[in-house]
Amino acid sequence: MAVQLLPIIRAVAPYIAQIAAVAIPAFTSKKGIDSSDLAVTDSVVAKQIEELQAAASQNAQSVQLLAENLQKAIQSIDAAASDAEKKITTYKRLVIFSFSLSIASLALCTYLILR
Repeated sequence: MAVQLLPIIRAVAPYIAQIAAVAIPAFTSKKGIDSSDLAVTDSVVAKQIEELQAAASQNAQSVQLLAENLQKAIQSIDAAASDAEKKITTYKRLVIFSFSLSIASLALCTYLILR
């Protein structure tokens, strides 16, 4: 099960730091709020809103990229699972054939010894 998670982790890992950096934006700091500084406070709030909107759009782009990579990883996992299933079927057939051949050899040896 852990082997199947490795492609997902490999696909997601490079983008986690980028998403975290975008998701935690450094907002413009507020200065002291006085009644005379109300216009300054409004401009600071407006700048913070712009920064938040920019961060949200970057987050959306990062999530889109992450979703695409996750979809590719899932497709590769599905392909690997079908390949593994084919190999298991082949190995089962080989084991059954080997076991049958062993039984036939044992029966032949027993017949020749008892004859």
